[in-house]
Amino acid sequence: MFTGIVEEIGTIKSIQKGKRSSTLQINAAIVLSDVKIGDSIAVNGVCLTVTSFGGGIFSADVMPETMDKSNLGFLSVGSKVNLERALRLGDRLGGHMVSGHIDGLGNIVNKETDDNAIWISIECSKSLLKYIINKGSIGIDGVSLTVAYVDDKKFKVSIIPHTQDETTLCSKKIGTKVNLENDITAKYIEKFINHTEEEDSNSKKSDLSMDMLRENGFL
Repeated sequence: MFTGIVEEIGTIKSIQKGKRSSTLQINAAIVLSDVKIGDSIAVNGVCLTVTSFGGGIFSADVMPETMDKSNLGFLSVGSKVNLERALRLGDRLGGHMVSGHIDGLGNIVNKETDDNAIWISIECSKSLLKYIINKGSIGIDGVSLTVAYVDDKKFKVSIIPHTQDETTLCSKKIGTKVNLENDITAKYIEKFINHTEEEDSNSKKSDLSMDMLRENGFL
């Protein structure tokens, strides 16, 4: 698990591409201070496993499913990425609970300055928008942010100066694809409601019994 509080901006050093997968080498510093093989590091919000490290570089494999669901396939050598180590028990939870499992991609459609803040508008599919609520939390390229506006096509977030400086978000151009991770709480609630409705439906069907058939002359 992660918090969506980016620790540093890394740089893609190399990309080894397979048929549908890839291996990334990423320049970093802070996230390597106590790294071990097998540790999890969020790269643009995607939970990746460290397979090797040394000399200010770590490597991680990206499987086809992750390439399909995230923007890691759009990276090139020199691309900047948001990095965060996995949450440790006892750490402060400055953002919100982020799993590092991307739900899908959004598209930056507008950017505008408002005094010291920058507003970013992002369009995404309705299957993602249904989980996004005003003043709720969302992960965008691994950054925990508060939704400040949402309609049936897009949502908006407002980026404070500190986040502007410490993440890659405000350097992204209109048309750029960003990774989106919805608040996991909404998905659990939806699953619970659907499961409860299914149980209620099944319980109604269970009213059919041998005694009922006998009482009504069917046996």
